[in-house]
Amino acid sequence: MSHPEIFVVDDDRGIRETLGDVLRDEGYRVRLARDGDEALTLLRAGEIPQLILLDLSMPGMGGLEFRRAQLDDPRLAEIPVVVLSADERNPLPDVAGWLRKPVELDALLSAVRDDKLRDERSRLQR
Repeated sequence: MSHPEIFVVDDDRGIRETLGDVLRDEGYRVRLARDGDEALTLLRAGEIPQLILLDLSMPGMGGLEFRRAQLDDPRLAEIPVVVLSADERNPLPDVAGWLRKPVELDALLSAVRDDKLRDERSRLQR
């Protein structure tokens, strides 16, 4: 069984690439974006991932603005989002999860394997 694709959006290149490497090692397909603008461009031009890992604080289009734009786009609105942030507050509505930075790898892998997300991913694939 093939793992789903996960889309990582983070302005910190080291974090973005490390998360990508860890997820690939676990068998996931991964796409990376450095900010919300790049993420929207890539999402609108390509396949729909089954999960977005989203940093909140990024230059340019940050996580909050990205999430608003995502929810306004019918093609992207249903993609589950797990927020990655050093901030303890979650200003985003209706996200599938929240991971505090620095992200513990066990918590990351647990979040991407979460049963709720699996149900949402199954619905997206129909």
